[in-house]
Amino acid sequence: MERKLVLGDDEIPKEWYNILPDLPKPLPPPIDPETRSPVSPAKLERVFAKELLKQEMSMERWIPIPEEVREVYALWRPTPLYRAIGLERYLKTPAKIYYKFEGVSPPGSHKPNTAVAQAYYNMKEGQERLTTETGAGQWGSALAFGCMLFNLKCTVYMVKVSYNQKPYRKTMMQTWGAEVIPSPSERTNSGRNVLKNDPKNPGSLGIAISEAVEDAVTHEGTKYSLGSVLNHVLMHQTVQGLEAKKQLEMLDEYPDVVAGCVGGGSSFSGLFWPFYYDKVMRKAEKDTEFIATEPMACPTLTKGIYTYDHGDTARLTPLLAMYTVGSDFIPPPIHAGGLRYHGDAPTLCLLAKEGLIKAIAYDQVSIFEAATTFARTEGIIPAPEPSHTIRYVIDEALKCKRTGEKKTILFNLCGHGHFDMHAYDEFLAGKLLKWEYPEGAIKDSIEKLKRLYPWIEELPYLR
Repeated sequence: MERKLVLGDDEIPKEWYNILPDLPKPLPPPIDPETRSPVSPAKLERVFAKELLKQEMSMERWIPIPEEVREVYALWRPTPLYRAIGLERYLKTPAKIYYKFEGVSPPGSHKPNTAVAQAYYNMKEGQERLTTETGAGQWGSALAFGCMLFNLKCTVYMVKVSYNQKPYRKTMMQTWGAEVIPSPSERTNSGRNVLKNDPKNPGSLGIAISEAVEDAVTHEGTKYSLGSVLNHVLMHQTVQGLEAKKQLEMLDEYPDVVAGCVGGGSSFSGLFWPFYYDKVMRKAEKDTEFIATEPMACPTLTKGIYTYDHGDTARLTPLLAMYTVGSDFIPPPIHAGGLRYHGDAPTLCLLAKEGLIKAIAYDQVSIFEAATTFARTEGIIPAPEPSHTIRYVIDEALKCKRTGEKKTILFNLCGHGHFDMHAYDEFLAGKLLKWEYPEGAIKDSIEKLKRLYPWIEELPYLR
């Protein structure tokens, strides 16, 4: 049995898969809180490139990947699919465990799959600069990389706690030419308002998004770029799942379970969407389960409320239908910075609401226990974010050991942990806190949202 499976450069996917035509029901539209109606495309065009908005709303199942984008993908794609033989032996499990390793990209994660595409489309439309937010720094690194390749300027608002925890992510972005600003900052009205009320605010993705959007809409030649949540972003990530399907076919294998971590939903969706297509459109022989993992410190899918909410703290973005813990959510300073977002992708949330995916939350200590076990059996040191999924995979493999069930498990190792050594230091020294976000705080945040928009529950789209 080969531990690593690779494909040739000529097998990089030529199309992205778009899930919208295959959802169990229509996706609730973004709502303009001023009009209480679906937001107009013209309003969104001030923020996003036109081609990306076209992809966002497209009902075409397959979207061609531009050759210029595929040429850049060839720097690291196709990515390897590994069988976790060392982990299987250590656990003495009858389960087969496979992982798609996206940490081989130059920024070290799955994020450039969409960053390169977004930079390309903005370059084609004549933009000069992109703004964005980043939590752990992986998305900011990816966009800095993409902008460098297509000669665009890049401004990244990095959540302040991560800016301090992960200084070398900042250095990576700056090396590729990006401007990196700790958020909340004095650069924008959104940031200044937060600091006025709380000078020591550690930041959140919601706040950083507010700053990045404000920066984009107040400067000519500038657009905003998002690393997760939106349909076109998740669609760009399907190169992962499409490649994984081909690699498993080489072994005559098909997964019983596809698992991935969720902050906004891009890495998990990029892996499982093509298998979802098999399940609902091609009637695959296996009834594959789709498992989303998240932190107890930000339990959107497991404890959040399915409603309309803003994607940012300053409420500059439209209202999106999603599971949310409230847009004013300030997360505990867990090391999985990419999973500290208050909501999730609308497509992912709709599938969760319809019972087509299952979500499980884990505490910070248990995921680093799993990460350390993985590193000592497979050699790769994982980022904190996918370590939530490794926790699930280990637990599921041990369950198979008890029952004798021979499951095939596929998961997404969406990034390496080479910039997370401080987190591993704290874990190995026994200093990590578990962090569990209190349900009362979620309830208070959602009640505040309902007081602000009492008409939300009357919208017909959530029914």
